[in-house]
Formats: sequence, structure tokens, C-alpha cells
Amino acid sequence: MPFIKITDSNKWQIKLILISIASVIVLLIMLFTNKLVSELIQREKESVQLFADVYRRYTNLNTNPEDIDFLVTKLSTLIKFPMIMTDEKDNPIYPFESYTLNINFNPKWSTEEKRRYLKKLIEKIKTDYPPIVIYNDNGEIFAKFYYTHSTLIERLKFFPIIEILVAFVFVFFGYLAFKNIKKSEESKLWVGMAKEAAHQLGTPLSSLLAWLEILKTNNNQEIPTEEIIKEMEQDIMRLQTISERFSKIGSKTDKIRVNLIELVENVVDYFEKRLPHLGKRISIVKKFPDKPIFGDVNPILFSWSIENLLKNSFEAIENKEGKIEIKILESKKRVQILLTDNGKGMTSRQKRYAFQPGYTTKTRGWGIGLTFCKRIIEDYHNSKIFIKETSPGKGTTFVIELPNKFPTVQ
Repeated sequence: MPFIKITDSNKWQIKLILISIASVIVLLIMLFTNKLVSELIQREKESVQLFADVYRRYTNLNTNPEDIDFLVTKLSTLIKFPMIMTDEKDNPIYPFESYTLNINFNPKWSTEEKRRYLKKLIEKIKTDYPPIVIYNDNGEIFAKFYYTHSTLIERLKFFPIIEILVAFVFVFFGYLAFKNIKKSEESKLWVGMAKEAAHQLGTPLSSLLAWLEILKTNNNQEIPTEEIIKEMEQDIMRLQTISERFSKIGSKTDKIRVNLIELVENVVDYFEKRLPHLGKRISIVKKFPDKPIFGDVNPILFSWSIENLLKNSFEAIENKEGKIEIKILESKKRVQILLTDNGKGMTSRQKRYAFQPGYTTKTRGWGIGLTFCKRIIEDYHNSKIFIKETSPGKGTTFVIELPNKFPTVQ
């Protein structure tokens, strides 16, 4: 299992989110479009109905023909879609140009050709909408008005296809952006790893070179040779530990059952020996249960994450004196390791970005310590790490939460 990886579950989660957002956008636009089309269809139908009602006035002998002509002329300009007026037998009324609207006739057509064209058009538009029929005072059919929708409605019918294409483009570019973010994140992490490796290797190597120089000049045995060799052995063991840590990155690691209290204590003891060299008086308070608590972990990587959390706490304490408290709690379902410091704490924004590679509030460093912790705990151990409490000037509490596979609580 690679150390830096976009997991399948993450990929599907991102895809699902993007597809869901795109689907909602498409659904909302389609609902709006359908509502708009329905309103336009209803308006066009009402326009034809009004036009038909005006024509219906022709059957009333008391109506002034000049008023009818005026209304017909005005209504004709409002109708922007094809309309054909026929008799009761669906025959177009002659002269065709006077009893149709928005129909384009070929100037070279004969009267019969125009009639055939209109008949064919009537058969076609019958499937769109039923005709509006008007009757005279005797209850007989006065005329039928066949019509179809306007070009605007025709265009709106293709709108769902455009919506789907827009949604596809949204998903495509959204996923590309996500991949670029992940690549940028991975790039920062790899650069940070290289620097971290150089930094960690530098300390024991410098120490070994110093001890070698002392051996060369230690003719009077000012420092016992056995003591020098012992210190050199510790530096070599440190190099071996660093080598093992980095060798685990990018490969499948084995987890074993270990006593978490002993593992954490070993890391704390190593740091307690270094505390006097930090120029600060920092006390580490351990609050561990009396009985052993076991966990299924990779000791090398897990101890590295504890070490990085301790480093982070040391650096967060800006005063000459400070306190770090490490507590281990156990329940039937989980084991929690809590690390609390009285350092400078974090703002809400710093808390949000704390685990992102390259993000740091320090003037020195590469902002990858907490990123390593997160990857080790979550990717390698299928567990959780999070900031439980923090506020500026009041310190921070980190929590590592593991599933309790070997419960000792009753």
C-alpha cells in the first residue's frame, strides 16, 4: 500500500459528490425549463384561443367588422408560431395567406400545391396539440384553428441536452481540479520527505563525525574509548531506526500486537533525555493505566507519529517553561492516546489546515510533521487522529484513536 495515494474510497467519494452536485443542478434547471415551457405553451394556447374568439365575432351580425379587423390585425402581430384556420372538415380556408399565420409559401407554388402543403402540415401538427374549435350561434362548427409551438419552445426542448453537457463539463473539470490539488499535495509531501530525511540523517551523521574526530585526537584518553563507542553505537542505532522508517514508506507494512504503554514510554524517554538541550524547562507528565494496553500497530511507524506529535508540542511551547501531558485511555471499543501541551495553541483556521502538507505556522520547518502523523495513523493503521481542543494561548490537545482489538476493560 503506497504511502501517498488517492484511495479508491476517496475517488468514489469525490466522484459521488461531483455527480450529485451536477445532478442537482441538472434537475433544478430541468424543472425550471419544464415550468417555463409549460407556461409558454399555455400562453400560446391562450393567444390562439383569443384569436379564435375574435373570429367568432364574425358570426354575430351586430359586431362592427372594422373593429374585428382591427383586433385581428393586432393579434396577428403577437402570434409568432404557425397557425392554420380550417373548416369543419379540416380543409384550409381560401385565400390561404389570409387564413394562416407564420406559414412560408413558395411564391412559385400553385393554389393546389399550397393546399396540399397545408393539408400535410395540418396532419403533422395534429400530433402536437388538438385544434381550438369555435362554433356559431346554431352550434355548428364555424372554424378550427390548428397551431404548433414557437421556435423558442422548440429550442428549449433541446435544453436538457445542453444541461447534461454542462453537467458533464462540471464533473470533468471538477475532478481535474481535485486531481491537481492531490498532485500538488503529494508533491509538497515528497519534497518535505526529502528534507525531513536529510534533517533526520544529518544529526546522527554529524554526531558520528564528531566522535570520529575525538577518537583521532583522544590520545590522552580524556574521554574513555568505551564511552565514545557507546555513544557512536547509539548514533548508529538512530540511523538504523531512520532507515527503517523511510523503508516502510511506499511498501506494505506488517502490524503486530504491542503494549502501547511501553511503546509510548520509549518514545517519551528518548525525548526526555534531549529536553535539557532544548534550552527550555519542559516537563512531560505521563498518565497511563497500571495494566498493559495492547494495540495492533507497526511499532516503527507508530512511534514515529508519536515522536512527531511530541516535536510539534515542544515547538509550540514558546515560553522557557512548559508542560506536556500524555494520557492513554481505554474503552471496550477504542483506545485513545491524548497529548496535551500548554503551547501557543491554534486559531480555527490553523486547526482546519493543520494536517495539510506544507502548512506551518513556524518560521522554520516544512509543515509535514502532522501530515506524516495523519498518513501513518489513517492510511497504515485505519485509525483516527484529530485535534480535540485548541485555542490561541491555551495549548492544544491531539488525539490518536485506535480500534480496541484486545480489550482489557470489563
